[in-house]
Amino acid sequence: MTAARHSPAMIELLVDQLSDRDRAILYDVGKVRVLSGAQLTRLHFHDLTATSRDRTRRGVLARLAGHDLVAPLDRAVGGARSGSAGYVYALGVAGQRALPLLHADAVGLPTRARRPWTPGQSFLKHTLAISELYVQLVEAERAGRLTLTRFAAEAGAWWPDGAGGLVKPDASACVAFGDVEDSWLVEVDRATESPETLYRKLRRYVDFAGAGQLGPDGVTPRVLVTVPHDRRLQVVRDILARLPPPADQLLAAVLFDEAVKQVGRVLRE
Repeated sequence: MTAARHSPAMIELLVDQLSDRDRAILYDVGKVRVLSGAQLTRLHFHDLTATSRDRTRRGVLARLAGHDLVAPLDRAVGGARSGSAGYVYALGVAGQRALPLLHADAVGLPTRARRPWTPGQSFLKHTLAISELYVQLVEAERAGRLTLTRFAAEAGAWWPDGAGGLVKPDASACVAFGDVEDSWLVEVDRATESPETLYRKLRRYVDFAGAGQLGPDGVTPRVLVTVPHDRRLQVVRDILARLPPPADQLLAAVLFDEAVKQVGRVLRE
């Protein structure tokens, strides 16, 4: 796309031509930074028949990519059999410029639009895991198990710690069921950090709560640590046992696939 097609006038023209689903796709990609084709299907094409779902997704994403609103990364996920569902998408330059026109609350975008780059495999898997948490929360809301009132990822989830620094969770979320509302900060652990590094990271949340600091939802948020397997779960639980109060009331560790169920259980306690 040429510089002229990235001009404010052309971006406004593109925005005017977007469907509601186009806008929702851009909003979600901007919210979590990257989404795979399979994740986008679950978010925005789930209501189509199985025979038309993938075909429609491919056509919509190809059109958006043609306008540089989204950009497929060079690295796919899921192996050769995943096909186009394994493609990973970020916002293109036009998408980064269009998103603030679509959603005034868009956060986490760079101040200057940049061509998306393909990160290393480990970084990409971590970012897609954060995206997967968001997708599962949306699916839980769709099923009536909770209401997702807010979700932020990575830099959009960071929050002042009251001491001149930041707590830096991978994600933050606010969920509700009936009159009950819970605020969460989430660490998506991939078993790549040493126990001592993770201890120091989790200790910051304990200090944050101990100082009476409030999170983005006006309360002290709970902290959920998700892990990829049982061996890591035991390591993290050992770390939690070493932390001072109020860690026992503040933090919980679960397998990643149990994260949304845990959020729902706590919501109903």
